[in-house]
Amino acid sequence: MKIILFGGAFNPVHNEHVAMLKAAKERLGAEKAIIMPTAVSPHKSGLITASPAARLEMCRIAFGSLGEVSDFEVAKGGASYSYITCEYLKRLYPEDEIYFLMGADMFAYFPQWVYPERILKCVKPAVCARTGSDDIRAAQRQFEELYGERAEIIGYTGAAVSSTRVRVAAALGADISEYVPSAVAKYIKDNNLYLVPELAKAQKLMNEKRAAHTMRVAFMAAENCRRLKIPELKAVTAAALHDAAKNLKLSDKLLKGFVPPEGVPEPVMHQYSGAYLAEHVFGVTDEDIINAVRYHTSGRPGMSDLEKLIFLCDMLEEGRDYEGVDKLRKIFRRDMDECAETALHDELEYLESSGKEMYPLTKEAYNYFCELNKSKQNISNN
Repeated sequence: MKIILFGGAFNPVHNEHVAMLKAAKERLGAEKAIIMPTAVSPHKSGLITASPAARLEMCRIAFGSLGEVSDFEVAKGGASYSYITCEYLKRLYPEDEIYFLMGADMFAYFPQWVYPERILKCVKPAVCARTGSDDIRAAQRQFEELYGERAEIIGYTGAAVSSTRVRVAAALGADISEYVPSAVAKYIKDNNLYLVPELAKAQKLMNEKRAAHTMRVAFMAAENCRRLKIPELKAVTAAALHDAAKNLKLSDKLLKGFVPPEGVPEPVMHQYSGAYLAEHVFGVTDEDIINAVRYHTSGRPGMSDLEKLIFLCDMLEEGRDYEGVDKLRKIFRRDMDECAETALHDELEYLESSGKEMYPLTKEAYNYFCELNKSKQNISNN
């Protein structure tokens, strides 16, 4: 018998998870599928999350008769390591052929898993990916060189849906019915899963265009915070609040205690009033989050990683479409400091060509990043 093991956080399960499993069962001719939600993923921490029991229930709702939902990892507790689960299943099904279903991103990362050789003694990877893509060919070559076998590639190109984006949208109170099965959307809403009430309230202060921009900034921040070791909730909170004051007049009652700093141009003022809202209206006590809001437009010398993340996501979110933005996005993925310097250099050139001056704090930020990157380069050369 052919069995598919489909493991993951499923935090939450979404339409693409269901579609992937359907495609894999059809392609492999598998008679059985076992869906295995993790207890705690060793690769993911600091997330906006639902309880293991809730994730199990959402999987039962979403997959229905498509497969059996196992609570093995949840019941075991602690960090979930695939080699333990694969050895457990091989003991249960010693004569059967077990395929481990995963996406292309996880397949590329497979050599960094704990005990990959032990996993391969029990299962064969089945990878949902675009057939013939350069990335999957490279990953397959690496896999074959390391382990002397080839993974099963399931030609599948789905929609651009991720659990990260579903979590962020739900946290900000947005409609997620487009991304998850309708019964799962109802379960999430009925149980207030992922919702962060203060962040949802903040979105109501913005017009439709500003709220859509804010959502995209939050998506980008959430998708990049892990590599910076920034907790997801912290990154999403800063992103969700960064433009909270953008559509408010300084005379608004929510800003009653706000004292506008002197000499600040109108396009920059909302970062200061937004920081006031974050602290005094939405109850943020984390100074790093407040400062990420306070300097997201101007930047400043000595920015924290969170400040840099929000500053750059505001510039580079997927809705931005200006000359040079794709170049900046590529640099961002490599080095935030280099990206900040390049972006501010481009801004300075534009302003000077227009006969305008850069906001003094932004000029200080530009000089700071120039010196920082020069210092990093000198260290690298030595």
